[in-house]
Amino acid sequence: MASLKVPATVPLPEEDSEQLHKAFKGWGTNEGMIISILAHRNATQRSFIRAVYAAIYYKDLLKELDKELSGDFERAVMLWTLEPAERDAYLAKESTKMFTANNWVLVEIACSRSALEFFKAKQAYQARYKTSLEEDVAYHTSGNIRKLLLPLVSTFRYDGNADEVNVKLARSEAKKLHKKVTEKAYTDEDLIRILTTRSKAQIGATLNHFKDNFGSSLNKFLKEDSEDEYVQLLKTAIKCLTYPEKYFEKVLRRAINKVGTDEWALTRVVTTRAEVDLERIKEEYLRRNSVPLDRAIANDTSGDYKDMLLALLGHDHA
Repeated sequence: MASLKVPATVPLPEEDSEQLHKAFKGWGTNEGMIISILAHRNATQRSFIRAVYAAIYYKDLLKELDKELSGDFERAVMLWTLEPAERDAYLAKESTKMFTANNWVLVEIACSRSALEFFKAKQAYQARYKTSLEEDVAYHTSGNIRKLLLPLVSTFRYDGNADEVNVKLARSEAKKLHKKVTEKAYTDEDLIRILTTRSKAQIGATLNHFKDNFGSSLNKFLKEDSEDEYVQLLKTAIKCLTYPEKYFEKVLRRAINKVGTDEWALTRVVTTRAEVDLERIKEEYLRRNSVPLDRAIANDTSGDYKDMLLALLGHDHA
């Protein structure tokens, strides 16, 4: 369930391009105009606007935005204007660089996207950076972290559905997982193989059997060792594969409740999920925190950045 609100009658990309061009001209940038257009267009419409803008003005819209905007507002607009696959490629590349390294974001992208979405992100990565995501992840990680991350980003997972679940396999692999986590063999090859190759539906069934048979979820079993980065990444992968809305709610809660808001996390979740499942994430946030997400964000941000995020949440005037 997406939160994005697109007008019933969408102007032609030529009209939007002209309005954006006007917003850049003159003494001051018209940020409100940029928000009113870009925050109310879906991925296909934004892609058309970029193409038409380049054809009319011989300029790259992204470069124009980069020149005119700054700070958290610029990052939100830039990430949002990218096509989903380009955006994931950009975030993944950022996550493999020394000063912005973030293994959690790599796990998030690999596990919360559909197989085809992730494949397209890896294609966009190669087209833009002239290297593969697998190559960069292998180079920038080591030890057990590499042992988990490399197969996660290398797989083309079968999406599957509930009708295709192999119940017998789910039962046997639930037992296998229980044996390994009881032994604290968290880096076991079979454990990694199951979580990095099985379809999301199959993993969901396996984890349901795990909980039914052993009285607690796999992530609860991992909790006592969750100070360890590898175990944290393992838990993140499981949550993203099975309940992405719960994972993203937690990321938002931590970003907002942190002393000094984590704007990068806030921006990443809102821009990447607005066309996917942000409505479900909002419901989960309200259930967990007894405060609507738009109000929490409005209280924690300001100016054009706040207006941009609220527009993507579907609450322009919160």
